[in-house]
Amino acid sequence: MQPIALNAAELSEWVTRMWWPVLRIGGFVVTAPIVSSGMVPGRIKILLTIGLAFLFSPMIRVPAGLSIFSAAGMFAAVQELLIGAAIGMVVQLAFEAFTFAGQTISMTMGLGFATLVDPQRGAQTTVIGQLFTVFATLTYLAVNGHLVLFGALADSFQSLPIGGANLKSDFLWSVAGWGGRIFETGLLIALPAVVSLLIVNLALGVITRAAPQLNLFGVGFPITMLGGYFVLMVGLDGLMVGISSVLHGALTAVVELVSVRAAGVP
Repeated sequence: MQPIALNAAELSEWVTRMWWPVLRIGGFVVTAPIVSSGMVPGRIKILLTIGLAFLFSPMIRVPAGLSIFSAAGMFAAVQELLIGAAIGMVVQLAFEAFTFAGQTISMTMGLGFATLVDPQRGAQTTVIGQLFTVFATLTYLAVNGHLVLFGALADSFQSLPIGGANLKSDFLWSVAGWGGRIFETGLLIALPAVVSLLIVNLALGVITRAAPQLNLFGVGFPITMLGGYFVLMVGLDGLMVGISSVLHGALTAVVELVSVRAAGVP
């Protein structure tokens, strides 16, 4: 059995071919749903990044004159991190919208004090926001959203080549514009429950005005909470339709994002 002989030039070329995809995939892993969770160990994230880079490396074209330690190489490295982070961030914003909708409903129905640790973000979130996040995560996995993201990441190496993307401002504006739309959608998801609970609070205010001796906190708090649960149960079908629609729009936006042609690329 002949030993494998590697000279310095071959080793340098191999490291270079792995370095550029690792940057883009690393930015993706930091922001993408589920894989960016604090529950996922750092070693698993590193292994996932290196494994995907090894799989994608045969389809990647690296410019011959692009050096890792040159000024152009530094700029290209930042650009690779930005592209990977943007691909994962688009769908991550959808999950943030669901958390925002759940927090809005929780504050309206009096459950703002009931919080749990969100494993996705590693921060405290309300129980309704965590419930919406669980629904969104299960729906995301059911529609193979993670596979769509991996496919979009692989396609980005063709539409936005390494060292030659020269991203237009449209790329960043697309991410920023989608962020605005997604939070607007989150507010629309929470709007039916918020309006219903507002009507309940108005009714309680009228009752309290008519009977001042009534204990508002002793009566109003349970009624508001039960009204919130009732609205959530009645609107559960519409909620799941809204979650599916938002995730479908986010995945479509990712595909459109990576199909944006870079300046000067035919």
